[in-house]
This record gives sequence, structure tokens and C-alpha cells, in this order.
Amino acid sequence: MKYITTKILGFFAVLLVAMPAVHAEVKTLDRVVAIVDEGVVMESELNAKLRAIVGKLRANNTELPPEDVLRAQVLDHLVSEQIQLQMARRAGADIPAQELDAMVARIRSSNNLSEEQFAQQLALEGLSLSALREDIRREMLVRQVQQGSVNRRIQVTESEIENFLNSTEGKFWTSPDYLLGHILIAVPSGSSEKDIAELEAKAVAIRAEALGGADFRRLAVANSAGQNALDGGDLGWRKVAQLPGLFADKVSGLKPGDVTEPFRSGAGFHLIKLYEQRGGGEVLVKQTHARHILVKTNEVVNDTDAFDKLNALREKILAGADFAELAKEHSEDLGSALQGGDLGWASPGQFVPAFEETMNKLDINEISMPFRSQFGWHLMQVLERRDQDMSDAMIKNQAANLLRSRRFEEELQVWLQEIRDEAYVELKL
Repeated sequence: MKYITTKILGFFAVLLVAMPAVHAEVKTLDRVVAIVDEGVVMESELNAKLRAIVGKLRANNTELPPEDVLRAQVLDHLVSEQIQLQMARRAGADIPAQELDAMVARIRSSNNLSEEQFAQQLALEGLSLSALREDIRREMLVRQVQQGSVNRRIQVTESEIENFLNSTEGKFWTSPDYLLGHILIAVPSGSSEKDIAELEAKAVAIRAEALGGADFRRLAVANSAGQNALDGGDLGWRKVAQLPGLFADKVSGLKPGDVTEPFRSGAGFHLIKLYEQRGGGEVLVKQTHARHILVKTNEVVNDTDAFDKLNALREKILAGADFAELAKEHSEDLGSALQGGDLGWASPGQFVPAFEETMNKLDINEISMPFRSQFGWHLMQVLERRDQDMSDAMIKNQAANLLRSRRFEEELQVWLQEIRDEAYVELKL
């Protein structure tokens, strides 16, 4: 039987696995198997999850543990999940319908099924589309809670980042990747000076052909004595640290399309071509300096009121009023109001989509019409734009994320035990 599986947010777990059909004549009354704070875990929930796990293990030809051991493990998982779902509910978290639709579509697409075939497969596995959506929703909520709660506990200091970047591993990790081609003109042992000169001249001529537009891979197949010759001399993507020392010295100064001068080793004369480079060098990011005035909606101020207030402020600014003074007086963004609504220099992705989309459309010094985001209604002015080299900042940010991700799993287990210890749990099995 075909099993439909998916991973949510890079982590997880089979959502759809084979489950035996429930016989219509069997009538089992549901009951509570665990009380978890203000929620419960029902026996039907436990049995459904147990069937799913058993189906997954059997599909992977994994030997099943004793049923009572597996049942206890599954119940413990459901208790932990219930605690986290309650945390999500208290925080007001939810998954938008469009995200659930997109995830369902990805599951269907990854299994190469039409909508009709997908529905049939779900039925075979004892699931409905609504049940699948609920499974996905719960798993995504749990992941949100884990990411938010655990990442706040993980602090990565500047000194830790610097120590990592200065380590051998860090230097390797941050070094550029090069896509390289290689041609070796072999020099047989015992070659005369004349023979060596002729072979060097051959290497020089091949380089000239390559720089003149000839296909380097074709030249490698026809002339190279290297072990990758029949693959067009391709060395694939390599970091400098993965290259022989003789090659590393030559590659670091190349630009894409360059071919080295012939250089000599004990084996002969080498030519290296750089096809592409990933990482390293300057990373320019287009930044925007903007300011805004925020008006929030509430029980007293509705959307129309907020729009009208900002539109009136816009008219004042166009008539000569000072944007910064009006921001200090009227903006409800406490973080920027005291600075006259100034948001400083911002890189792409720093603001929510509705805000960033409007910001990107504005000309320098243009005042936007009032527009809405998830935070309320805004009036915005773009002050400046620039291209900023963010190479160092991006490398440090990537290093911090790497160090944080390494600690996440360990810290997650500590956090899960803590919230379990703090919760009221009463098992009824």
C-alpha cells in the first residue's frame, strides 16, 4: 500500500500512514485517558496515534516494542503535545487557512496525486481531509511554540561568534566555494629540457584557446591526463581547504571565467578554470531609511477613524507641517515615536510584508497614503536609500544561527521536561 508522508518545517514526522478500517459494527465508548491542565487526552486520540505509529514502524520494517511500552510512549507524547497546544491557545497563536491549504497541496504534489486520488488515498488510510488539516495545524502550532519558547532561552554572545569564526571549522565554513575545471599536461619522468619546454608551450596554447572562447571541458577531454579528464576536467564545488596546496594558492585570486597561467608540479603543468564562486566577496544589500506614524484600532477607534486621522495628518505634512513633530504627538509606535517616527536603516525582510511593500513603492521624500498592516494603520515617508555592504553582518548572523541551531535540540528536551513538571497531569490508564 502507498503511504502519504510529509515533514512539517523541516522536522517531522509522518502525518499519514496506513490505518486499518474501523468495522461499522464495533461500537466503543470514548473515555478520558489523561487530564492535562485544563485539557484532556481521549482514548480515541490515543488509539488513532498508536495506529499511525504502528503503521509507520511496519512500513519501515522496524521491529515493534511491546504494546504496553509503545502505548505509554505515545500517551506521553500526546500529553506533551496537549501542554504545548494549550500554550499556543493562551498566546492567541493559530495557523491561517491558506498555510494549511498550501501544506496539504505540497503533500498531494509530493505524492504525485490528483485531488481525486488524494481523497481516495486518505480514505484508504482512514483519514478525512479535515482530519489531515487538523493534524497539520497541531504540528505547526507545536513547532511555533517550541521555536518561540526555546530560542528565547538560547543566548549566543559576540565572543562565541568571534571564537567560532576564528576557529578552523569557522574559517572553513565561511570560506567561498569554487566550481573548478582542471587540465593536466603530464610531464613523463626523465623528460628532457626540450620536451618539458614543448609541454609547457602546449599548456600555454591550450590556455589561449580557453580564453579565446573554446570549451574548457572539451579541451580537458582532448588533452588532460588528470583523473577527471573524461568528465571534462570538472573538479566540482570545492572550498580552498579541500584543494591541494598548490591549487589553493592559484584559485583564491581568480574571477569567474579566469584560467590560471600554467603552473608546474611533479606530475606536469596544470591549468585551473574558475566557472563560478559562491560566498566570499562583497554582499550589497539595498537598505531604506524611513519614518512612520502608527494609529492602532481598538474598541473605540475603527479602521475608518484610523484612516481619517492619518489622512488629515498627511494633508498637514503636505501643507508644510513637520512629520517628526506629528509623529511624536500622534504615533502609537512607542519604539519610534520619540525619534519622530524614525525607523533607521532597514534591510529587506526586516518589516512585515504590507509595510515593506508600501515602503519599496515610495519615492524619496514621498508621503504614502494611509495603509494597513497587522499592527494598525500607517503613514510613511522614505527619507533615503543606499546599497550597503553586509558581508560581515551576514556572516555573523549566519554563524549565530548555526550556533543557536546546534543548541536547540538539547535545550528543547530541557524545556519539554520543565513544562511537563509544571503542568498538572493525571493519567487515567
